[in-house]
Amino acid sequence: MAVSDRTIIEAAINGVTRKDHNPHVPIEPGEIASDALACFDAGAGIVHNHIDRFGVDGATAAERYLEGWRPVLDARPDALLYPTVNGGGAVMDAYSHLDPLVAAGALRIGLCDPGSVNLGWKDEHGAPAGAYVYVNSHVDVGYQLDLNGRLGLGPQFAIFEPGFLRALHAWHEADRIPSGAMIKLYFGGERGYFGNGTPFGLPPTPAALAAYVELLDDMPYPWSVAIIGGDLTAHESFALAALEVGAHLHVGLEDLGADRTPTNAQLVAEAATLCQRVGRPPATCAETAAILFP
Repeated sequence: MAVSDRTIIEAAINGVTRKDHNPHVPIEPGEIASDALACFDAGAGIVHNHIDRFGVDGATAAERYLEGWRPVLDARPDALLYPTVNGGGAVMDAYSHLDPLVAAGALRIGLCDPGSVNLGWKDEHGAPAGAYVYVNSHVDVGYQLDLNGRLGLGPQFAIFEPGFLRALHAWHEADRIPSGAMIKLYFGGERGYFGNGTPFGLPPTPAALAAYVELLDDMPYPWSVAIIGGDLTAHESFALAALEVGAHLHVGLEDLGADRTPTNAQLVAEAATLCQRVGRPPATCAETAAILFP
Protein backbone atom coordinates (compact mmCIF):
# COMPACT_ATOMS: atom_id res chain seq x y z
CA MET A 1 0.00 0.00 0.00
CA ALA A 2 1.22 3.47 -0.85
CA VAL A 3 1.71 5.86 2.05
CA SER A 4 0.39 9.39 1.52
CA ASP A 5 2.75 12.23 2.41
CA ARG A 6 -0.19 13.98 4.10
CA THR A 7 -2.46 12.70 6.87
CA ILE A 8 -6.21 13.13 6.88
CA ILE A 9 -7.42 13.93 10.38
CA GLU A 10 -11.13 13.38 10.87
CA ALA A 11 -12.87 14.89 13.89
CA ALA A 12 -16.00 13.03 15.01
CA ILE A 13 -17.24 15.78 17.29
CA ASN A 14 -20.28 14.52 19.23
CA GLY A 15 -22.17 11.24 18.69
CA VAL A 16 -23.63 9.78 21.89
CA THR A 17 -21.32 11.81 24.15
CA ARG A 18 -23.29 13.92 26.65
CA LYS A 19 -22.40 17.23 28.25
CA ASP A 20 -22.41 15.65 31.71
CA HIS A 21 -19.52 13.53 30.49
CA ASN A 22 -17.67 16.31 28.67
CA PRO A 23 -19.03 19.88 28.81
CA HIS A 24 -17.17 20.73 25.59
CA VAL A 25 -19.22 18.43 23.37
CA PRO A 26 -21.23 20.45 20.79
CA ILE A 27 -24.95 19.69 20.58
CA GLU A 28 -26.82 22.73 19.23
CA PRO A 29 -26.20 23.89 15.64
CA GLY A 30 -24.32 27.01 16.73
CA GLU A 31 -22.02 24.92 18.91
CA ILE A 32 -21.46 22.46 16.06
CA ALA A 33 -20.53 25.27 13.67
CA SER A 34 -18.04 26.85 16.09
CA ASP A 35 -16.54 23.49 16.99
CA ALA A 36 -16.18 22.40 13.37
CA LEU A 37 -14.40 25.61 12.43
CA ALA A 38 -12.05 25.23 15.40
CA CYS A 39 -11.26 21.67 14.31
CA PHE A 40 -10.51 22.74 10.75
CA ASP A 41 -8.24 25.49 12.08
CA ALA A 42 -6.44 22.90 14.23
CA GLY A 43 -5.73 20.63 11.26
CA ALA A 44 -8.80 18.52 10.56
CA GLY A 45 -9.55 17.63 6.95
CA ILE A 46 -13.01 16.15 7.68
CA VAL A 47 -15.61 16.82 10.39
CA HIS A 48 -18.35 14.32 11.20
CA ASN A 49 -21.27 15.11 13.48
CA HIS A 50 -24.66 13.95 14.71
CA ILE A 51 -27.70 16.16 15.33
CA ASP A 52 -30.11 16.33 18.25
CA ARG A 53 -32.87 14.73 16.18
CA PHE A 54 -33.15 10.99 15.61
CA GLY A 55 -35.49 9.06 13.37
CA VAL A 56 -37.12 12.19 11.87
CA ASP A 57 -37.88 12.44 8.17
CA GLY A 58 -35.00 13.10 5.81
CA ALA A 59 -35.88 16.70 5.01
CA THR A 60 -36.15 17.61 8.71
CA ALA A 61 -32.85 15.91 9.51
CA ALA A 62 -31.11 17.59 6.58
CA GLU A 63 -32.31 21.04 7.64
CA ARG A 64 -31.04 20.47 11.17
CA TYR A 65 -27.63 19.50 9.81
CA LEU A 66 -27.62 22.56 7.57
CA GLU A 67 -28.26 24.86 10.53
CA GLY A 68 -24.86 23.85 11.83
CA TRP A 69 -23.12 23.50 8.47
CA ARG A 70 -24.10 26.70 6.67
CA PRO A 71 -21.87 28.95 8.84
CA VAL A 72 -18.98 26.53 8.33
CA LEU A 73 -19.39 26.42 4.55
CA ASP A 74 -19.80 30.21 4.41
CA ALA A 75 -16.43 30.59 6.15
CA ARG A 76 -14.75 27.61 4.47
CA PRO A 77 -16.42 26.61 1.19
CA ASP A 78 -14.04 23.66 0.83
CA ALA A 79 -15.00 22.17 4.22
CA LEU A 80 -15.72 18.43 4.17
CA LEU A 81 -18.63 17.60 6.48
CA TYR A 82 -20.77 14.50 6.70
CA PRO A 83 -23.63 13.21 8.86
CA THR A 84 -24.49 9.97 10.58
CA VAL A 85 -27.28 7.52 9.81
CA ASN A 86 -30.74 9.00 10.39
CA GLY A 87 -31.84 5.98 12.43
CA GLY A 88 -35.04 4.02 12.71
CA GLY A 89 -37.05 2.17 10.11
CA ALA A 90 -35.91 0.85 6.76
CA VAL A 91 -32.58 1.67 5.16
CA MET A 92 -34.32 4.06 2.73
CA ASP A 93 -35.49 6.14 5.71
CA ALA A 94 -32.18 5.94 7.54
CA TYR A 95 -30.36 7.48 4.56
CA SER A 96 -33.13 9.77 3.29
CA HIS A 97 -31.33 12.92 4.49
CA LEU A 98 -28.47 12.50 2.00
CA ASP A 99 -30.46 13.57 -1.06
CA PRO A 100 -31.49 16.97 0.37
CA LEU A 101 -27.98 17.59 1.74
CA VAL A 102 -26.52 16.98 -1.72
CA ALA A 103 -29.22 19.18 -3.29
CA ALA A 104 -28.20 21.97 -0.89
CA GLY A 105 -24.59 21.70 -2.11
CA ALA A 106 -23.39 20.78 1.39
CA LEU A 107 -22.25 17.18 0.99
CA ARG A 108 -19.39 15.61 -0.95
CA ILE A 109 -18.68 12.51 1.12
CA GLY A 110 -21.17 9.93 2.31
CA LEU A 111 -21.32 6.96 4.64
CA CYS A 112 -21.76 3.21 4.57
CA ASP A 113 -21.51 0.69 7.40
CA PRO A 114 -20.89 -2.73 5.80
CA GLY A 115 -21.87 -5.06 8.64
CA SER A 116 -23.61 -5.59 11.97
CA VAL A 117 -22.35 -5.42 15.56
CA ASN A 118 -23.53 -5.66 19.18
CA LEU A 119 -23.20 -2.27 20.90
CA GLY A 120 -24.06 -2.48 24.57
CA TRP A 121 -22.97 -1.48 28.04
CA LYS A 122 -22.08 -3.15 31.32
CA ASP A 123 -24.45 -3.90 34.17
CA GLU A 124 -23.66 -3.36 37.85
CA HIS A 125 -21.62 -6.58 37.85
CA GLY A 126 -19.61 -5.65 34.78
CA ALA A 127 -21.39 -8.13 32.56
CA PRO A 128 -22.44 -7.19 29.01
CA ALA A 129 -25.95 -5.74 28.96
CA GLY A 130 -28.37 -4.13 26.55
CA ALA A 131 -30.14 -5.41 23.48
CA TYR A 132 -28.93 -2.91 20.85
CA VAL A 133 -27.63 -4.55 17.70
CA TYR A 134 -26.54 -2.21 14.94
CA VAL A 135 -27.81 -4.08 11.89
CA ASN A 136 -26.80 -3.67 8.26
CA SER A 137 -27.75 -6.62 6.09
CA HIS A 138 -25.94 -7.20 2.80
CA VAL A 139 -29.08 -5.95 1.04
CA ASP A 140 -28.98 -2.76 3.09
CA VAL A 141 -25.27 -2.30 2.38
CA GLY A 142 -25.94 -2.68 -1.32
CA TYR A 143 -28.55 0.07 -1.07
CA GLN A 144 -26.08 2.33 0.76
CA LEU A 145 -23.41 1.76 -1.88
CA ASP A 146 -25.80 2.45 -4.75
CA LEU A 147 -27.08 5.60 -3.05
CA ASN A 148 -23.57 6.96 -2.56
CA GLY A 149 -22.78 6.18 -6.18
CA ARG A 150 -25.95 7.84 -7.49
CA LEU A 151 -25.29 10.97 -5.46
CA GLY A 152 -21.60 11.11 -6.37
CA LEU A 153 -20.50 10.73 -2.74
CA GLY A 154 -17.32 9.07 -1.55
CA PRO A 155 -18.54 6.61 1.10
CA GLN A 156 -16.82 6.54 4.47
CA PHE A 157 -16.78 2.90 5.61
CA ALA A 158 -16.98 2.32 9.38
CA ILE A 159 -15.31 -1.00 10.22
CA PHE A 160 -16.43 -2.09 13.70
CA GLU A 161 -15.36 -5.72 13.34
CA PRO A 162 -12.99 -7.65 11.03
CA GLY A 163 -15.98 -9.23 9.26
CA PHE A 164 -17.00 -5.79 8.04
CA LEU A 165 -13.70 -5.49 6.19
CA ARG A 166 -13.93 -8.97 4.69
CA ALA A 167 -17.40 -8.14 3.37
CA LEU A 168 -16.12 -4.84 2.02
CA HIS A 169 -13.37 -6.69 0.18
CA ALA A 170 -16.07 -8.76 -1.55
CA TRP A 171 -17.90 -5.58 -2.58
CA HIS A 172 -14.58 -4.26 -3.90
CA GLU A 173 -13.97 -7.45 -5.90
CA ALA A 174 -17.46 -7.05 -7.37
CA ASP A 175 -16.57 -3.49 -8.45
CA ARG A 176 -19.35 -1.95 -6.34
CA ILE A 177 -17.35 0.69 -4.45
CA PRO A 178 -18.02 4.29 -5.59
CA SER A 179 -15.06 6.62 -6.09
CA GLY A 180 -13.90 8.70 -3.14
CA ALA A 181 -14.16 5.87 -0.60
CA MET A 182 -12.27 5.77 2.70
CA ILE A 183 -12.02 2.96 5.25
CA LYS A 184 -12.28 3.75 8.99
CA LEU A 185 -10.85 1.01 11.22
CA TYR A 186 -12.60 1.22 14.60
CA PHE A 187 -10.45 -0.44 17.25
CA GLY A 188 -12.41 -1.18 20.42
CA GLY A 189 -11.43 0.64 23.60
CA GLU A 190 -12.32 -0.69 27.03
CA ARG A 191 -15.23 1.74 27.50
CA GLY A 192 -17.08 0.77 24.32
CA TYR A 193 -19.24 3.06 22.24
CA PHE A 194 -21.53 4.20 25.07
CA GLY A 195 -18.80 5.25 27.50
CA ASN A 196 -19.52 2.49 30.01
CA GLY A 197 -19.95 -0.09 27.33
CA THR A 198 -18.67 -3.49 26.41
CA PRO A 199 -15.68 -3.45 24.06
CA PHE A 200 -16.14 -4.63 20.49
CA GLY A 201 -13.85 -5.42 17.60
CA LEU A 202 -10.09 -5.76 17.83
CA PRO A 203 -8.15 -4.00 20.60
CA PRO A 204 -5.58 -1.30 19.74
CA THR A 205 -2.50 -3.52 19.72
CA PRO A 206 0.33 -4.08 17.22
CA ALA A 207 -1.00 -7.56 16.38
CA ALA A 208 -4.51 -6.24 15.74
CA LEU A 209 -3.14 -3.45 13.55
CA ALA A 210 -1.12 -5.99 11.57
CA ALA A 211 -4.20 -8.18 11.13
CA TYR A 212 -6.22 -5.29 9.74
CA VAL A 213 -3.37 -4.27 7.43
CA GLU A 214 -3.34 -7.84 6.10
CA LEU A 215 -7.11 -7.73 5.58
CA LEU A 216 -6.83 -4.44 3.70
CA ASP A 217 -4.93 -6.53 1.13
CA ASP A 218 -4.97 -4.85 -2.27
CA MET A 219 -7.88 -2.46 -1.67
CA PRO A 220 -6.70 0.92 -3.00
CA TYR A 221 -8.54 3.16 -0.53
CA PRO A 222 -7.15 5.50 2.10
CA TRP A 223 -7.76 4.22 5.64
CA SER A 224 -7.72 5.59 9.14
CA VAL A 225 -7.59 4.30 12.69
CA ALA A 226 -9.76 5.20 15.67
CA ILE A 227 -10.12 3.88 19.21
CA ILE A 228 -13.81 3.92 20.08
CA GLY A 229 -14.18 4.13 23.84
CA GLY A 230 -10.47 4.89 24.21
CA ASP A 231 -8.01 7.73 23.65
CA LEU A 232 -6.08 7.52 20.37
CA THR A 233 -3.70 10.42 20.85
CA ALA A 234 -2.88 9.31 24.40
CA HIS A 235 -2.20 5.82 22.97
CA GLU A 236 0.82 7.36 21.28
CA SER A 237 2.81 4.27 20.31
CA PHE A 238 -0.22 2.73 18.58
CA ALA A 239 -1.05 5.94 16.71
CA LEU A 240 2.55 6.40 15.57
CA ALA A 241 2.80 2.77 14.42
CA ALA A 242 -0.39 3.20 12.40
CA LEU A 243 0.88 6.41 10.83
CA GLU A 244 4.14 4.70 9.87
CA VAL A 245 2.30 2.08 7.82
CA GLY A 246 0.03 4.57 6.05
CA ALA A 247 -2.96 5.20 8.32
CA HIS A 248 -4.85 8.45 8.66
CA LEU A 249 -6.28 9.45 12.07
CA HIS A 250 -9.85 9.57 13.38
CA VAL A 251 -10.32 11.41 16.70
CA GLY A 252 -12.99 13.39 18.54
CA LEU A 253 -15.37 13.40 21.46
CA GLU A 254 -17.62 10.81 19.82
CA ASP A 255 -14.76 8.31 20.13
CA LEU A 256 -13.15 9.42 23.37
CA GLY A 257 -13.33 7.19 26.43
CA ALA A 258 -11.09 8.83 29.03
CA ASP A 259 -11.08 10.58 32.38
CA ARG A 260 -9.89 13.85 30.83
CA THR A 261 -12.22 16.40 29.17
CA PRO A 262 -10.44 17.97 26.18
CA THR A 263 -12.11 19.90 23.37
CA ASN A 264 -12.36 18.45 19.90
CA ALA A 265 -9.86 21.03 18.65
CA GLN A 266 -7.40 19.89 21.32
CA LEU A 267 -7.70 16.29 20.14
CA VAL A 268 -7.14 17.39 16.53
CA ALA A 269 -4.09 19.43 17.56
CA GLU A 270 -2.67 16.41 19.42
CA ALA A 271 -3.22 14.26 16.33
CA ALA A 272 -1.56 16.92 14.17
CA THR A 273 1.53 16.83 16.40
CA LEU A 274 1.81 13.07 15.93
CA CYS A 275 1.48 13.50 12.16
CA GLN A 276 4.31 16.02 12.13
CA ARG A 277 6.52 13.63 14.10
CA VAL A 278 6.38 11.01 11.33
CA GLY A 279 6.79 13.56 8.54
CA ARG A 280 3.20 13.34 7.33
CA PRO A 281 1.63 16.71 8.19
CA PRO A 282 -2.15 17.14 8.34
CA ALA A 283 -3.98 17.44 5.04
CA THR A 284 -6.08 20.53 4.41
CA CYS A 285 -9.64 20.13 3.19
CA ALA A 286 -8.46 20.63 -0.39
CA GLU A 287 -5.64 18.10 0.07
CA THR A 288 -8.07 15.68 1.69
CA ALA A 289 -10.42 15.96 -1.30
CA ALA A 290 -7.48 15.30 -3.62
CA ILE A 291 -6.55 12.15 -1.64
CA LEU A 292 -10.12 10.88 -1.73
CA PHE A 293 -10.78 11.79 -5.37
CA PRO A 294 -7.37 11.49 -7.10
